[in-house]
Amino acid sequence: MRQTDFLVIGSGIAGLTYALKVAEQFPDRKVLVMTKAAADETNTKYAQGGIAVVNDLENDSYEKHIDDTLIAGDGLCNEKVVEIVVKEGPERVNDIIEWGARFDKETDGGYKRGREGGHSEFRILHHKDITGWEMERALLDAVSKQQNIEFIKHCFVIDIITQHHLGYLVTKATPDVECYGVYVLNLETNQIEKILSKITLMATGGNGQVYRTTTNPSIATGDGISMVYRAKGRIENMEFIQFHPTALYEPGVGGQAFLITEAVRGDGGILRNKDGEAFMQRYDERKDLAPRDIVARAIDSEMKRTGTEHVWLDCRHFNKEKFIEHFPNIYQKCLSIGIDVAEHMIPVAPAAHYSCGGIKTDEWGRSSINNLYACGECASTGLHGANRLASNSLLEGLVFAHRCSIDAAEKVNAISFQNNIPDWNAEGTSQPGEMILITQSLKELQLVMSDYVGIVRNDIRLQRASRRLDLLWEETEQLYQTTTVSPQLLELRNMITVGYLIVKGASFRKESRGLHYNTDYTGKSELVQNIVL
Repeated sequence: MRQTDFLVIGSGIAGLTYALKVAEQFPDRKVLVMTKAAADETNTKYAQGGIAVVNDLENDSYEKHIDDTLIAGDGLCNEKVVEIVVKEGPERVNDIIEWGARFDKETDGGYKRGREGGHSEFRILHHKDITGWEMERALLDAVSKQQNIEFIKHCFVIDIITQHHLGYLVTKATPDVECYGVYVLNLETNQIEKILSKITLMATGGNGQVYRTTTNPSIATGDGISMVYRAKGRIENMEFIQFHPTALYEPGVGGQAFLITEAVRGDGGILRNKDGEAFMQRYDERKDLAPRDIVARAIDSEMKRTGTEHVWLDCRHFNKEKFIEHFPNIYQKCLSIGIDVAEHMIPVAPAAHYSCGGIKTDEWGRSSINNLYACGECASTGLHGANRLASNSLLEGLVFAHRCSIDAAEKVNAISFQNNIPDWNAEGTSQPGEMILITQSLKELQLVMSDYVGIVRNDIRLQRASRRLDLLWEETEQLYQTTTVSPQLLELRNMITVGYLIVKGASFRKESRGLHYNTDYTGKSELVQNIVL
């Protein structure tokens, strides 16, 4: 058993920013950061485009950024939270600059600013086309200098510890459910350990791996959301899965797709169908700079209409040297598969990218479970509503990590450790006989979610998805109860839970709004509501 004052699950921008904040404020307290893979293997690392922030009030304004966010969110944003993030954002971006993050600058020393879909002004700070990688690098470097932050890699968190583990019946209606820590599978020793904490932050990222093709890395399996749901915490708006319109299409390549950042369209890239038509003008007056939900549906429509598996992104009119300067990794990736962007168009198709819903929190990042906070992609703060505005996610992570740290700092001294937590009980389980039982179920899950719960949905598809997920859940729970746990089994269990939550939220929403488009309900309901599960 281990004890820590502050436990952080996840090592992306949200988790590391929070860890730094509380470590600096409490130099004599222990901060423990846990991750199931390498320290830098996070969704943050793969964020290309940049971070949206208003720090040039001569040419931009908070009001414009707020309006852009609200328009993209399609009526479901929490306006107070939007104002908080936009107005507190510049100071938080200054924090990460002080920690060493380098954003591209003009020759006069001012920051280069890009523009992406849904933005009315040029306000995206970036580091070439690897902004997330650069921010992750700066944060890990700053964390390494803090003496009271301990980093544990290759540990898989199984479940949150609550009163349930003390023998009490815990339901959604139970008042004051408390988080006492977590059970973890140490992948290096293959032992299950318990870690007790006064304050726990869930910063586990997204869940793109529930789909067949995603821009997310293999670790994005919805672990935090699943754990909180099992612990009877509140989960919100899971039906709003953002499909990035432009992932690089590579025939026969599944799993993680290479992202072609929205900044390419922000710089003038044009989407064309197989006939060479610039088709976006038929779908939205903003053309290629429409919000992601509109662009993704337009591409999906064109692919279905023409019977093709991708459309084209045309960058042949760009200045080649400037393209290489701004997008060096995209240029090299395309070149590696025989595409010279100066001569050839880039084949692109939508891929699962971002979860706008997640663990329901308030404006200080508090979940519905006491002493448990959530921030980053696994949280539903109210910022994104029904569709995230491009490059708002990194900003949200910084702002809410700071807010979580403020609130946690006020509480930590009044919290005691719960020392009568039982050890993990693996009695009656054995080693799984066939890994095929897990791998095949994962393939089935990804096919069901991609075919039935993708960019366009309807009631029949959702009903079929629900029935198939019920069967997968039953089979997987039986496996979980009778075999020793493994990372593969734990991830499958979590992904089936996330799939269930997405389908359930989509089934409850009898309208089309933002990222949720149901052909049986193409209009918007007059009742604007969040779906809380």
